[in-house]
Amino acid sequence: MRKSLTMLAGALAALCLGAGPAAAEGPTAAEGPVCGGRAAPATHSAPRPAQTRGDIVDVARSAGQFNTLLAAAQAAGLVEALRGEGPLTVFAPTDAAFAALPHGTIERLLRPESREELRALLAYHVVAGRVASDQLAGRTLAPVTLNGAILAIDGRQGVTVNEATVIAADVAADNGVIHVIDAVLAPF
Repeated sequence: MRKSLTMLAGALAALCLGAGPAAAEGPTAAEGPVCGGRAAPATHSAPRPAQTRGDIVDVARSAGQFNTLLAAAQAAGLVEALRGEGPLTVFAPTDAAFAALPHGTIERLLRPESREELRALLAYHVVAGRVASDQLAGRTLAPVTLNGAILAIDGRQGVTVNEATVIAADVAADNGVIHVIDAVLAPF
């Protein structure tokens, strides 16, 4: 597998809950990503355009509304993984979504002793593969995130991810896609 995906898998392998041999071997083309022994829906990669937009980190930084998410990725040691070749789909909470968390939560998660909890939280916002809004429209999906948990995506009336609403879809990056959400997803 490509170096960047291997790096991402290595960085997040410890986060796969109950991962067995199937997770270590990787998915077949028909299954889609596997984590925790469960197959996620297969996704299709769109061809890359000739014009460079930047990777997920660059695109998030230029948007100006993901400063907390980027600081958390830095503290968790996941920035390089998000810069990898991908493709990845990131359900990205805005700074306002992080600010809505209970008082002190962000500060606690950014402490070195909370690094694994922070990694699990951030990995819950990422799905391997490119999941575009046209794949979500009118459907419900249950993809496996990079921490091995399952998201509940409902695209029948707008798009929700668990209890969060997608407020901007298909923000393109060279290594994936960002869907902006209005709440932080909690895997625990």
